[in-house]
Amino acid sequence: MELIGKIIQVLPLQEGVSKAGNAWKKQEYILETLGTQYPRKVCFNLFGDNVDKFPMQVGQDVTVSIDLESREFNGRWYTDVRAWNVLNGVQLAGAPAPGFATAPTQPTPATPPAQPAQASPVAAPTAADDLPF
Repeated sequence: MELIGKIIQVLPLQEGVSKAGNAWKKQEYILETLGTQYPRKVCFNLFGDNVDKFPMQVGQDVTVSIDLESREFNGRWYTDVRAWNVLNGVQLAGAPAPGFATAPTQPTPATPPAQPAQASPVAAPTAADDLPF
């Protein structure tokens, strides 16, 4: 999955040592999607060597390839948005629309199939028809 947007915040670097004695680091970023009517904010992270491999700054336009993963701990679920590749700039060539990437869709036919013209009976309004939804 890909996200296309602008980095609006860089959160503090997190570092530590695992139970096995291996050092780890994680960097989180807030991305605001571009090119959509209602931009979304998404927090994603880089882990391990990818922190140094893909440095980013506030205001930078990027295309981020991500994986989503959820895990359960003590009856609660936690979702992780982990980036595995970052391209500088908005990569529109070969990408769907800006913002969230979408799955390919089936082509639509050039002309819709002809529908027979029939008058449909109009039902009398019921009490449920006056609901606002």
